[in-house]
Amino acid sequence: MTNLSGNQRGQYVQAMFARIAPHYDRMNRLMTAGQDVRWRQEAIRRTALPPGGCLLDLGAGTGDLAAEALRQFPGCQVIAADFTLEMMLAGRATREADLTWSGADALRLPFPDHTFAAVVSGYLLRNVSDLSQALSEQHRVLQPGGRLVALDTTRPPKGLLSPLINFHLHTVIPALGRLLAGESEAYTYLPDSTQEFLSAEQLATRLVQAGFHQVGFRRLMFGTMAIHWGVK
Repeated sequence: MTNLSGNQRGQYVQAMFARIAPHYDRMNRLMTAGQDVRWRQEAIRRTALPPGGCLLDLGAGTGDLAAEALRQFPGCQVIAADFTLEMMLAGRATREADLTWSGADALRLPFPDHTFAAVVSGYLLRNVSDLSQALSEQHRVLQPGGRLVALDTTRPPKGLLSPLINFHLHTVIPALGRLLAGESEAYTYLPDSTQEFLSAEQLATRLVQAGFHQVGFRRLMFGTMAIHWGVK
């Protein structure tokens, strides 16, 4: 379903995450051999959130990044926003009480200009139907000097490990989805959308085009993941 666009893509992604919400965190740990915990920790560190600053976890899902922000920056304000209610309900049952949850569409954020010192996302950008609009909205709600940090899958570069990477993406991950989540379609969409998404370099260029500076990135997991950052 990676060929869908506009509202159809948004509706498909929303329904897909609603189905996998009960298994989402466990599947993330298994697919990454637990490495996603460290990646989220790094993503939050890179926000460099000032004391008492306000952070938006956009596309928060079950709130992993938001919870990590509260651990690293005690006293900060954190809003976990997503457009899939089922994901937020799954997270709300287990996360810190200090988290504020909000329904939000990444293409039309319900927040005033210059609200947040940092906007962080995990596995959001690959799924939005309009990347330019999503980045524009994040730029809008950031305070001057605020930081965007995005953890996401990226199209892996071709190399000697390509056969192994393809086997993991197209065989191992769908099999895990079927066995542990009873869901093959969502975990086929994940590798397909990863390989059809931008490379790490291309995503960095899009951040620059959206008005961010001091843009950088670090590849993870043989180039199938990356953390990107930029400053408003």
